[in-house]
This record gives sequence, C-alpha cells and structure tokens, in this order.
Amino acid sequence: MSKSSAQYSHYPQHHPHDHGRILHRRPAAPAAVTALALPAADDAYTIVHAGKQVRFGPVVFWIVVGTVVLLGLWSAATATYFAFRDDVLTRLIARQAEMQYAYEDRIAELRAKVDRATSRQLLDQEQFDQKLDQIMKRQTALESRATALGAMPDVTGSIPRSAPQRGDASQATPKPSPISDTVIFVAPPDREARLESRAPTVVAPPTSQFARNNGFDNVLARLTNSLDQVERRQMAALNAVEESMDSRMRRMRGVVSDLGLNLTHLEAAVPRSAMGGPFVPVKLTANAGPFEKQLYRINTTRAEMDRLNRTLALVPYRKPVIGEVEFTSGFGVRSDPFLGRPAMHTGLDFRAASGDPVRVTANGKVVSAGWSGGYGRMVEVDHGNGLSTRYGHLSEINVRVGEIVKIGQVVGLVGSTGRSTGPHLHYETRIEGEAVDPQKFLRAGVRLSAG
Repeated sequence: MSKSSAQYSHYPQHHPHDHGRILHRRPAAPAAVTALALPAADDAYTIVHAGKQVRFGPVVFWIVVGTVVLLGLWSAATATYFAFRDDVLTRLIARQAEMQYAYEDRIAELRAKVDRATSRQLLDQEQFDQKLDQIMKRQTALESRATALGAMPDVTGSIPRSAPQRGDASQATPKPSPISDTVIFVAPPDREARLESRAPTVVAPPTSQFARNNGFDNVLARLTNSLDQVERRQMAALNAVEESMDSRMRRMRGVVSDLGLNLTHLEAAVPRSAMGGPFVPVKLTANAGPFEKQLYRINTTRAEMDRLNRTLALVPYRKPVIGEVEFTSGFGVRSDPFLGRPAMHTGLDFRAASGDPVRVTANGKVVSAGWSGGYGRMVEVDHGNGLSTRYGHLSEINVRVGEIVKIGQVVGLVGSTGRSTGPHLHYETRIEGEAVDPQKFLRAGVRLSAG
C-alpha cells in the first residue's frame, strides 16, 4: 500500500518585532490513502513571546474567545439597560437619599438625647442646690435652737440621749452636751463652676448618671437624717424641761394648798427687788413652729415658777439643823419634863450637840433676839403674811433685831438655856401668832425636794 507523505508548511523565520503574535500553522495536504486512511493531525495554536512558545488547542482558544465576547456583550447589555431604565437609577438615588435621611434623623435623635440629658442634669443639679439650701437653713435654725436651749438653766442634765444607730460611730461616741449637737458639712462648689466643669455634649451612660444621682441623694439623706436626730434631741430636751417644770409647779401649788396658805397673800408679801424697764410683751410670730411654741410655754412657765419660788422662800419648810433629823419631843400634849404633868408643847425639839449652827428656815426679818423666859436665848423671825418661826435654848445669838435674814443663814448656836434638860433646839412655826405643827411644813419641804 502506497502512502503519500504529508506536507506541512514551514514556519517563517522569527522576527524580533513579532512578539506576542499567534502563528497559524498551514495544514498539510491530505495524504493519499491506499489501504487504510489516517485522520489528519489536530490544529494547534502557538503564542510566541520573548522567544518562548506556548501551544494550546482550538477548544481552549475558542473558550477564551467566547468568554471575552460574553463579557463584552454583558457589559454592553448592562450599559444599555441602565441607560434606558431611569426608574432603576431613580430607586438607587432614592434609597441613597433615604439612607442619608435616616442617618440625619439618627444624628438628630442623638442630639435630642444629649439635650435631654443635659437638661436633666441641670434640673437635678438645681434640685440638689435647692435641697442643700433648705438643709443649710434648717441647720442654721437648729443651731439657734441649740443656743436657746443652752441659755436655759433647766436643760442641764434633763436631755435624754437617743440610742446610737448600728454602725454610726458618731452616735457611739458620747458627747459632752446633747444641746451642742450640730451638723457640720462643707458646701459643694458654686453652681456655675460645676456647670463649667461639665461637658454638656457628652451623654453619660445610664449607670453613671444613676450612680451620680444616688450619690447626691445619699449625701442629702445623710445630712437630713443627722438634722432629724438633732431636732429630735432638741424636742426631747424641751419635753423633759416642760414636764419637769409642770411637775414642780404642781408640787409647789400643792404645798401651798396643803399648808392652808393663801397664795395671793403670800405673793403680796414678797419684797420687790430693784428692777425695771419698758414693758415689751412676748409675741409669737405667725410662722412659729412647734419648737418655738413649746419654748414660749416653757419661758412662761419658768417666769411663773420663779415667782412661786420667791413666794415659797417666805414659807419655813426647810430644816433648821444640818444632818439627820431626830426629834426628842414632838408637837402637842406631852408630859412636862420638870413637873411630870400633861402640858402643851408648842414646837419640835431637835436633837443636836451644843454649839451646832441653827439656820433660819425662810427669808424674813428678825423681830426678837435675846432672853425670853422658858425659851432661854431665843430668836424670832417674821416671814410675812402672818408666818413666823422661833429658835429657842440657844447658847449664842448671831443676829440682832431688825436684821434681814436669808434662807440658811446661821442665827445662833445650839445650847441648853432656859427651861431645858440638855442641849437641843426648840423650833416653832406660827401662823398669825398661833403655834402649828412644824412637821407639816417639813413634810411639804420633803415633798418639794423629792421632785
């Protein structure tokens, strides 16, 4: 079988300027088939670049070419679609504008939150300042009340102390005087300085705002609680003083009533001291609180009690001797120590040693000072309003007639002069010249001192 040789076109001489050119191989002439026909060789493509050759088949070549063509067609179609479809561009622009508006709304909302937060901070600060001003005014009022209480002599020792609170170190420490309790604190900086130091464009986190508000509230609560404690102690002090005065006033009036004395007559007999001045009535202001009203009542009661004290200073209800009282003979009918027959004893005989001081039992004026029969050496003091006292059997007299004597002044010394069996003091109390039982007055004195 003859076989024709395949003829191939020769490759042209490579030229230096032919870089990147694709050389097409010219197909050879078909070979003569004598017995069995052989297929022709596949076409191939060669890319020559910088002296290097890359061969690839037609399938790959056309895939690449087709891809490039499809991309070009897709770009042309897309450009044509967007060029002739204005609604798509409009929607894109509208969506962009919507996003921009939403962003601006968000910014406006954030700015509103900043403004609200700043306004809330300013309002909270203003409220804090107002509450702080109220606390400072209240503290000033309590300090003035403490001064008023300190000027009252009846307050000393009559103020109950409140029980200390758990964990309160200031309450656990005893203080020298309850009426001096005041709240001392340092006021915060002025409002303008605080506002300048605050950044109004920054919104603090809710937890920080909450913590700051809680801090202010805690400070105000502590100050208010401290002031409340001081006020309660002051009111307790006033209540104690008022109750003490009322109780003493009742006892003093009761003593005068029990003794059968006329209080009006006793007051008229009180000598007037050298004093004077214009009359200025005491008035309560329209906005006076419970403290001021109670203080007014206490001052009124004290003035009345002072008048009663001056009146009772003329009533002989005190002991004429110092120490324990021991009677050797009581008031009334007894057996006469010298004759052994019943006789009236017009006073009390106090056991005492010779030379012991004898003290006057009420304010008065000495009307007798000398020897007086069975009394021996005797001193008689007129207390006014028909009241008088006698001190007998004295060994020595220390006053003279006409002398003004005060409560507790020594008028003589215990002795055994006159009709006496031994050293003792014979003490008498007389009303309108009639002898009465001195124990009645002494019991009244015990009742007054017991309160």
